[in-house]
Amino acid sequence: MHRDAIRYKTFSRRSVILLGGKLTLLSGLVGRMYYLQIVQGEKYKTLADENRISLKLIAPKRGRILDRFGRPMAINQQNYRVMLVPENTSDLEFSLTQLGKIIPLNKQDILRIKRKLKRKRRFMPLMLRENLDWNDVAKIEVNAAELPGIEIDVGESRFYPAGSETVSVLGYVSRVSEKELTGNPLLELPGFRTGKAGIEKVRDLDLRGKSGTTQVEVNAFGRQIRELERREGQSGAETYLTIDMDLQKFVSRRLAKQAASAVVMDVHTGEILALVSTPGFDPNAFNRGLSNSEWKALVSNPRAPLNNKAIAGQYAPGSTFKMIVALAALKKGIVTPRTKYFCSGELELGNSIFHCWKKGGHGNMSMVNAIVQSCDVYFYEIALRTGIDNISAMARRLGLGQILDIELSGEKRGLIPTRAWKKRVKRVSWQKGETLLAGIGQGLILATPLQLVVMMARLVNGGKAVLPRLAIDSLLTNDGSELSNGSEFSDLGIDTLYLNLMKTAMTKVTTSPVGTAYKARIRKPGYQYGGKTGTVQVRRISEAERESESGVKKNKDLKWAERDHALFVGYAPVESPRYAVSVVVEHGGGGSTTAAPIAKDILFEVQKRYSSRSRINGQPDPNGPASLNKNNIGG
Repeated sequence: MHRDAIRYKTFSRRSVILLGGKLTLLSGLVGRMYYLQIVQGEKYKTLADENRISLKLIAPKRGRILDRFGRPMAINQQNYRVMLVPENTSDLEFSLTQLGKIIPLNKQDILRIKRKLKRKRRFMPLMLRENLDWNDVAKIEVNAAELPGIEIDVGESRFYPAGSETVSVLGYVSRVSEKELTGNPLLELPGFRTGKAGIEKVRDLDLRGKSGTTQVEVNAFGRQIRELERREGQSGAETYLTIDMDLQKFVSRRLAKQAASAVVMDVHTGEILALVSTPGFDPNAFNRGLSNSEWKALVSNPRAPLNNKAIAGQYAPGSTFKMIVALAALKKGIVTPRTKYFCSGELELGNSIFHCWKKGGHGNMSMVNAIVQSCDVYFYEIALRTGIDNISAMARRLGLGQILDIELSGEKRGLIPTRAWKKRVKRVSWQKGETLLAGIGQGLILATPLQLVVMMARLVNGGKAVLPRLAIDSLLTNDGSELSNGSEFSDLGIDTLYLNLMKTAMTKVTTSPVGTAYKARIRKPGYQYGGKTGTVQVRRISEAERESESGVKKNKDLKWAERDHALFVGYAPVESPRYAVSVVVEHGGGGSTTAAPIAKDILFEVQKRYSSRSRINGQPDPNGPASLNKNNIGG
């Protein structure tokens, strides 16, 4: 009995201990379950939902770019893309191999994909190919079960209806570069593009918009089951330009494939109606992605299609600069409108001889006749007496040698030298011979076509410091109200008598039989224009060549790269100037034979277009808006 009692007590003690242990474990389990399900329940519910719900960003629609009449210049169009979501495939090689059986994927493509994957988060989709046709899309969808991690996405891509004809203004968009990746998830979206040049670059942040989001339910394999919620993003802002797209196309086609540029501007408001640089290139090609051969063809082209010559081309202005020299001399009191100098065809300075373009000379020349016939010797004489610093001051007053802040990237400053500049930069003193060259717009002086059209506008608008403008907030109003009537532009302080003298001379350039652009005159009454030709020598002509029996070689007998640049700056109509134009044709030969006929066609076209055209919808209007009716163009 005693042994049984001891055994019972021992068993009872063990039972209590075991029961206590079980209760302890059970309590711990219950406590843990309470903690996980009650205390941390919301957290794990979220985690569970994240396994089931996938949150994706939606790329916003890029804002359209429209011309002054609301016509689209840059729009968006549907784009089918094949995507790879790395976290949805356990075998990347297998997925890419299977996809390669449907659409071409070579070894370089696969290496590129793997390189990009190293820089992206695994949940972020990677675009493998875009701009797919419907047959490729159908094949991929049919074989979806054998393509883990591969899916079709429908997005939008940028499209430029006018292609190369508007690229000098719009620029283009292209894939996000590594330098642009700042951690913003929007920039990591497949197929997302950023502006690389032109308005697309300058207004990129406004045009992008804000991304939206979508919540989709996915299965265990990451395949989308259904969309749970969608929040649309905010489209980019629409941008309106002062450009007239039809005029832009006309100017582009008139310049054709020459290495050339032209700018058309309203002389009172600064509105840029056309800005063209040729040859252009197709911006749509950058959007889809250039091949190596396409890129090499662009960068190796001697006519430099990637360079926006209208704002970044820097040229000696040649004889188009002579009005500046004349105004500087008049302001300084060196000459009067009646002062004459004799042109024998050359001028000696020390041991050097400076030639006039006309062998044998022009004879006695007044200021007006010197501009009309573009006499070099006359301007050698007054430049030497006026001095480079006074000439440079007038040039800056008229818009040269400075950034004009047009809304395009890459604008160049040009160069208007002074004595102090040369001493500081070149560390040598200014020479008198350099002043003579400056007198005919050559030597160290450089200007852009944009600066030249601003110069012309300031010469003929009554001496107002008008500045170019390209972007506007909305469509131009139906009642014809101006962006500006010029009242906010300051006065340049140039005597009106002198400005009228310049207009008289420039009108005779095209209307007088001795004018350098007389052959390029507009014969239709009411559409006459004025201006100034310029021919810029790009090679040195030796005395031996000048004195040879054959004389100086003609441009047609020279290699293209040795031919003179051809320039023209002009305005219309002559009675009440409203539009200014600058034309530069690289290695085009003479300004009178090449650039002036182009400017004539442009100014004739712009006058015809706006003699009875409404500013808002581009349709003929019998009355016309106040700023663009027949009374305002002398027609």
